[in-house]
Amino acid sequence: MATVTQILQERLQNALQAVGIKSDEPLQLAPTMDPRHGDYQTNAAMVMGKKVKENPRTLASRIVANLSTKGIGPPPEVAGPGFINFRISPEFLAHRVHELALDKRLGVEPVAAPKTIVIDFSSPNIAKPMHVGHIRSTNLGDALARVARFLGHQVITDNHLGDWGTQFGKVIYGWKRLLNRATLDSDPMEELVRIYREADAAAEKDPEILGECRRELVKLQEGDIENRRIWQRCVDLSKAEFSKNYDLLGVRFDFQLGESFYNAELPGVVQELQDRGLAEASEGAIVVWDHELSDDPFIVRKSDGGFGYATTDVATIEYRYRQWHADAVWYVVGAPQNLHFQQLFSLTRRLGYDLDLQHIAFGSILGEDRKLMRTRSGESVPLRALLEEAVGRATAIVAEKNPELSERERSAIGRIVGIGAIKYADLSQHRMTDYVFSWDKMLSLQGNTAPYLQNAYVRSRSIFRKLDAAFVAPSSVELGEEPELALTKKILQFPDVVPAILDGFKPNILANYLYELAAQFHGFYESCPVLSAEPVKRETRLLLCDVFARLLQTGLDLLGIQVPDKM
Repeated sequence: MATVTQILQERLQNALQAVGIKSDEPLQLAPTMDPRHGDYQTNAAMVMGKKVKENPRTLASRIVANLSTKGIGPPPEVAGPGFINFRISPEFLAHRVHELALDKRLGVEPVAAPKTIVIDFSSPNIAKPMHVGHIRSTNLGDALARVARFLGHQVITDNHLGDWGTQFGKVIYGWKRLLNRATLDSDPMEELVRIYREADAAAEKDPEILGECRRELVKLQEGDIENRRIWQRCVDLSKAEFSKNYDLLGVRFDFQLGESFYNAELPGVVQELQDRGLAEASEGAIVVWDHELSDDPFIVRKSDGGFGYATTDVATIEYRYRQWHADAVWYVVGAPQNLHFQQLFSLTRRLGYDLDLQHIAFGSILGEDRKLMRTRSGESVPLRALLEEAVGRATAIVAEKNPELSERERSAIGRIVGIGAIKYADLSQHRMTDYVFSWDKMLSLQGNTAPYLQNAYVRSRSIFRKLDAAFVAPSSVELGEEPELALTKKILQFPDVVPAILDGFKPNILANYLYELAAQFHGFYESCPVLSAEPVKRETRLLLCDVFARLLQTGLDLLGIQVPDKM
């Protein structure tokens, strides 16, 4: 079904043609910020006025004179320097919300030309615990994958693990000489970090130990059976620990192909780059230059003959293009890696790959001192501890407010609320914003938080538990009171909001919309009795409650957030 915006845009386009103006670009039209100015507004006359050199207000008047809003509302109005304001009739709103209520997709049409999109996100390093810094990549990547799938794209999620590199020489050295088997069984990540740190410290002090670490690395790279076994054990233990975080977050990957997966391809990548004249020798290394981007080289083979993640990333793109037939690859990686991806994408274009490559950068999570969030000892906060604390805090709040719930119910609700609070606090921010992590704020039932939205869902569904039979949508809807109209107008914006998320990769658009929607619902709930209303109003209001609940649940699910039945 066409959205309200699309219907108005079509009428506006027809009016422009009627006054002799052709526009090849989509005309901007959006809900008004202030309802006193109507329901929707466009600056099309101001934009086109500049192009045709006509006074915008005069042009707006000519457009309005040729613009039919029959069946939608009263004639539009010209305001200010040339804005055109639309008001939507209650009858049109009633018809549209009834159509949306009967649509399983809540009015969101699949894209006309679906793409195969690979989304590369999270990407922790093997033998190191996940920490607070992994939250944004994981949440953002998962949300974008959910939205893209909902819109009809074929999405492939890939957790590109850091499972290869020079650090494994020290890990293997530590495994052979420093390992505590009991600690490895009880807390494998802590033990892997300990042996690496001790080996690293020893190598710093003793050149002979450093040499041994390097020899262990060479043996690994040459396929030594024992060293490969130790490396694989580190990978398996790490992935098992990572999966506990992903299970808590409700995140799944289609693939977890680490850097090691591409090792065999790296010499060929470098050779191809040299054969095609894209790479050259420089100070013993093989590098790619792009002086328009930077005077720093893109190193594809180090002076010692080793390969870095630049080479691996080229091989990874080639694999995703050839094996998965990707149309687009999105990298959800922190902003400090911006230059690396600019160089990578530039090289990919020079290699001739027809791919939409995007670096989806993001800001940092700060502690309440507005510095990078760390433990008291100065280390990054472990992700697992953070998630478990969120669940614990939320469970305590649920128990305090609902002591009659069973322990099992409290635990289930606490998990949903706690994890949802962390995700929403992250995704409701513009992705490039650094934000301050605050338990009190994110777990509050007031304000722009997940618990506030989840409570609105619980409130709406509680109405239906009081019915004698399952709710069936009425054959028609009648809207009259202002809170009904306001809620309906906000509901009808959903089909426009979801596609807009991928324009700039901004889940915060959806989060903030859901918050505004919940606020409208609370106003409706307080002002408009549902079950005690006379029959026609009762059925209309039940439909609004049902659509609201379904839409809120769908919207939160696109952000990777669940809703509880009780709170």
